[in-house]
Amino acid sequence: MVEVDAGLRQALLETVTGLMSPDQGSRAQAEEQIKALEVTDDFGVLLCQMTLDNECSLSIRQLAAVLLRQYIDSHWSQDGEKFRAPETTPNAKAMIRQMLPMGLKESISKVRNTVAFSLAAIAHWDWPDHWPQLFDILMQAIKGTDEFAVQGAVRVLKELSRDLTDSQIPTVAPVILPDIYRIFCETERYTVGTRSRAVEIFTTLTSMICTIGEVNKSLQKTLLNPFLSTFSEALVSSLAVQDSHNSDTGLKTQVVKALTVLIKNVPKQMSQWMPQILPPVWATLTSSAEKYVREVVNEGGGEDECVDSDGEVLGFEALMFAIFDFVDAMVESKKFRPAVKSGLTDLIYYIVIYMQITEEQCQKWSENPDSFVEDEDEDSFAYSVRISAQDLLMALFREFESDCCISLCQIIEKHLTEAAQARSVGNEEWWKIHEAVMLALGSTVVSMERHIDEGKVNFDITNFLTNVVLADMNSPVHPFLLGRCLWLASKFPKYQSTEMMTAFLEGTVRGLAQDQPHPVRISAVRAIWGFCDHLKTAGETGNVSLASLLVPLLPALVDGLVNMAANFSQSSEILGLILENLAVVLDCDQKFTASQEAKVAPLAIAIFLKYSSDPLIIGLSQDLFKILSKNPECVISLQTRLIPTIVSILNSTNQFPGLKSVAMDVLETLIRSSPLPLSDHLIQIAFPAVIQVTLSTDDNSILQSGGECLRAYISASPEQISNFVDPSGKTGLQHIVSVAGHLLNPAGVESSATFVGRLVTCLIRKTGDRLGDNLDLLLKAVLSKLQRSETLSVAQSLILVYAQLIHSQLDAVLNFLSSVPGPTGNSALHFVMTEWVSKQHMFFGSYETKVSLMALAKLLQYGVNNNDDRLNEITVKGDEVFNDAAGPRTRSTRASRPAQFSMVPLLAKLTKLLLMEVANLMEFGEDDSDEDYDSEGEIDSQDGSLNGSNGGKNGVELSDLLDEGAELIDLEDEDEDPDAKLDPINAVDLKKYLISFLREFSSQPVFEHFLPHLNPTEALTLQHIQQIQI
Repeated sequence: MVEVDAGLRQALLETVTGLMSPDQGSRAQAEEQIKALEVTDDFGVLLCQMTLDNECSLSIRQLAAVLLRQYIDSHWSQDGEKFRAPETTPNAKAMIRQMLPMGLKESISKVRNTVAFSLAAIAHWDWPDHWPQLFDILMQAIKGTDEFAVQGAVRVLKELSRDLTDSQIPTVAPVILPDIYRIFCETERYTVGTRSRAVEIFTTLTSMICTIGEVNKSLQKTLLNPFLSTFSEALVSSLAVQDSHNSDTGLKTQVVKALTVLIKNVPKQMSQWMPQILPPVWATLTSSAEKYVREVVNEGGGEDECVDSDGEVLGFEALMFAIFDFVDAMVESKKFRPAVKSGLTDLIYYIVIYMQITEEQCQKWSENPDSFVEDEDEDSFAYSVRISAQDLLMALFREFESDCCISLCQIIEKHLTEAAQARSVGNEEWWKIHEAVMLALGSTVVSMERHIDEGKVNFDITNFLTNVVLADMNSPVHPFLLGRCLWLASKFPKYQSTEMMTAFLEGTVRGLAQDQPHPVRISAVRAIWGFCDHLKTAGETGNVSLASLLVPLLPALVDGLVNMAANFSQSSEILGLILENLAVVLDCDQKFTASQEAKVAPLAIAIFLKYSSDPLIIGLSQDLFKILSKNPECVISLQTRLIPTIVSILNSTNQFPGLKSVAMDVLETLIRSSPLPLSDHLIQIAFPAVIQVTLSTDDNSILQSGGECLRAYISASPEQISNFVDPSGKTGLQHIVSVAGHLLNPAGVESSATFVGRLVTCLIRKTGDRLGDNLDLLLKAVLSKLQRSETLSVAQSLILVYAQLIHSQLDAVLNFLSSVPGPTGNSALHFVMTEWVSKQHMFFGSYETKVSLMALAKLLQYGVNNNDDRLNEITVKGDEVFNDAAGPRTRSTRASRPAQFSMVPLLAKLTKLLLMEVANLMEFGEDDSDEDYDSEGEIDSQDGSLNGSNGGKNGVELSDLLDEGAELIDLEDEDEDPDAKLDPINAVDLKKYLISFLREFSSQPVFEHFLPHLNPTEALTLQHIQQIQI
C-alpha cells in the first residue's frame, strides 16, 4: 500500500471517529477538523486507504468511503459543479487511481457500492485521457470469477456508459455487450440487482448506438445487430419468469424499458419478437390491476416502497410507468400501431382502472389542498400512476381518435355496471371508478364532443349527465366525487337542459362556500371556467337563455372567489387557480365587471403587494388589472385606486427593489390596456416617477422594468410623451433618450441592457423624425455596449437594433456603421456583422429570429445587387475545420486544442446561415418530409420542373420576393411582445419565406460564386428546397 504521513493518518482516523461520536460537541469539533484536513494533499489518499483497510472497523470504512466520494466531487476537477479549491494534486490522483479499483472486490456491499460510485466519478473526468487502463480493469473484473468484483464493475460501467461519446461507442460497445449479455443470462450466479444493471447498460448503449446510427447507418448494423437477436430472446424470456430470487419488479421494469428502446429504434428487427413480448406485458398490466386496486387504490399503500442500493424504486408503480411507456412507443411506431388498435377497448378499460384516485392521494389532498391543485393541474410536474395512465389515454386519442371514442363509450357502461355491483355489496370505494370515468370523459372532451355531435358514437351524454353525474352530485358520498361532478358538468354544458344546468350552476356556487371541504371548493373553482367560456360562446351566437341563467349568478361567483382568495391567501397554488378563474368571470360581461371593480381591485392590489416576488401570482393579478383597464366604465376608478400606490412605491426610499420593479410591470400593463389618450394619472403623475426611479438606480431589475415601462409609453402614445414637458422644460422624449443612454452605459451592469434594444427600436420607429442628433448618439451607445457584451441575450437585443434599421433604413444604417470605427481597427460594420453572424445560430424567440434572418436576407440581396465593397471586403468564420490526425477533442483537450474555422466572405456566410435555418425548419416540418421523401430517404422529385421555370428569370429583383414574403402568414398564436404583434414581419411564415428566397437567389448567375463555400449538408439542403412544395 502507498505510504503517506503516519501522523496525518492517525489524525484523520481520530477525526473520522469523532464524526460518529454521540456527543454533539465532539462531532462539531471533528467537522471543523475535517475542513482543515480536506485541503491537505494526502487527504483523499488517506481516505482511500482507510476505505480499503480491512483492519479498520466497518463504520469507519463506510464513513471514509462516503467522505472520499464527497472529496472527489468537490476537489477532483476544477470544472466540476461542486468544485472547491484546492484541486487534487496529480500525484494524489495517481495514487487514488492505483488503489481504489481494489475496493470493487469488497464483500461488504455498502463499501463496494460507494467505491464504485467514486470510480465512476473519477472516470467522468479522467477516462480515457488520464486513466486509459480503467476500462481494461473493469472488463477484467467482469470476466473474472469474483462475484463481488463483477457486481462492483457492473455498477461502475452503468455510470460510465452514460458518459460515452460517439467516438468511444464503436470501441467500447463490442467489448462490453457480450459480457453484459452473459451476466444477464446467468440467473443463478448473479444477483437480480446486478442483472438489472446489466440490462440498464444494454439499454444505454442501444440508445446511443441508434442515435449515432441516424447519421452513420452502418454503425447500428456492426455494433447492435450481432447481439440483437440473442439479447431480445433473453429479454423476452425473462418477462415470463415469476417473481423469485431470480426475478423481481425491478428487473422486469428494466427489461420493459430495454424493449421500449428497441421497438422505438429497431422496429423492423423487433417485429418477430412481438408475439412473445405482448402476452407477458399484457398479463402484467391486467394481473396487476386487481392488486393495484386492492392494495393501492383502496387500502392506501400495500407493500412498503422498495428501493435498491442505487436509490432506484423497485416498486410496482415503476413497472406500470415502464409498461405505459412501452405502449406509448408502440403507438408511435407505424409497424406496431395496429397491434394496439386491435386491443383498444380492453386497453382503455384497464387504463381507467389505473386512473382511479388512491387512498393515499385522498388523504394527502384532503390535508394539503396545495398538493391537490398542483397534482391535478393539466400541466402538473407531478407524476403518478394516475397521471401516467391519463397521459397514455391522451396519446391513444391523438392516434386513434374515432376508435378511442367508441371504446371509451363502451367501457364507461362496463365500469358503471361493475361500480353498481360493488356498491350493492357494500364496497365503500365504488365511487372511485365513477370519478375515474368522469376524469377520462372530461379529459377527452374535445374529441368526444365532436363525435357525439356527428353521431359517430352510440352514447347518450345527456342521460349520463342526468343519471350519473347529477345523481352523484345530489347524493354525494365523497368530496372528491362531488368535485369531479362539478368539473365534468362544466366540460359538457351544451348537452344540459335548463333545469340541469341550473342545478349544476347552483351546485358550483354552493361548492365555493366556506363550509365545503377543500376538494369541493377547489373543483368548483375549476368548474367556473367551463361554464363562463360557454356563456361567452353562447353570447356570440345569440343564445340568450344561457346568459339569463349564468349572469344572475356572476355576483355570487365573484363573492365566492374573493372570499376563497382571502381564505387561501397563504397558498400560492390555490390563489393562482382562484385568480385565473376570477379573470374568466370578469371577462364575461362588461357591465357586470364595472360593478365589481370596487370589490376586485382592492383584492388584486393587496395580492400584488403581498406576492411581489411570485411571478405567477403577479402575472395573474395583472390579468385582473388588464380586464379592468380595458373596461371604459371602470378604468378611471381603477387608476385612481392603483396609481397612487404605484407612485408611492416608486418614490419611496425604503421599499425593496423587487417591489419597485413589479410596480413598473403593473404600470406597463395599465398603459398598454387603457384607452387612448392616456389619462393624466398615467402621464402627469406616473410617467415622471418612472423616469426618476430609472435614472437614479443601478439595480438591474428596476432598470429592466423601467425601460420596458417607458417603451410601453412610447408605443402606446408617442404624441403625448413627445408633448410632455416637466417643470424644468425637458420633454418626455428627452427623458426617455436619457434613460436609454443610462441603460446603454458601458460601465453599467450588462444584464440591465437585456431589453434595451426593444426600447431603442421603439424610439426610432415611433419618434425617429423627432430624435435629431440623438439618433446617432443612441446608435453609437448601442455599438459601445455591444463591444463589451458577453451575454447572448444582451448581444441579441443590441444587434436587433441594427437588424430593424436594415428593414427600414438600410442605406442609412450601412453609411453610419461604415463611418464609425470599430474596436479592432476595422469599421463598426465589420465588427457588427462579425458578431451577428457568429451568434445568429443561437438567437432565440420566434419574432426575433424572423427579424434577424430576414434582415440578413435583405442585406444579402443588397450586397449581390450593388456589389458593395463595404460588404465584399468583410471575411468571417465559416465551417469548423477538423484534424482527424489529432484525434477527437475531449473535455481535457479542448483548452489546449481550440476549434479551428475556415474564413469565408460575409455574403457567403449569410447564405450558409439562411440554408442552416431552412434545414432546421425543414426538420421540424414533418409534413414536408412525409410528402417529399420516400421510405428509403430518397427525394421524390415530383417538382423537378422548378429549376427549368426559374432558369429564365435571371433578371428578377429579389426585392419582389421579399415583398411577397409578407403575404405568407404564420398562424402561430404565441404570447408575444405586444409591439412584435403589430409588426408585419411577425406575420411572415419564415420557412416559406426562406425557401422562396433561396430558390430565387440560387437561380441567379451570381450564385455560382457562392457554391464553393457550401458544405455538403448545405448543398443537400439547397437541393431539397428546390424540390419540395410550399
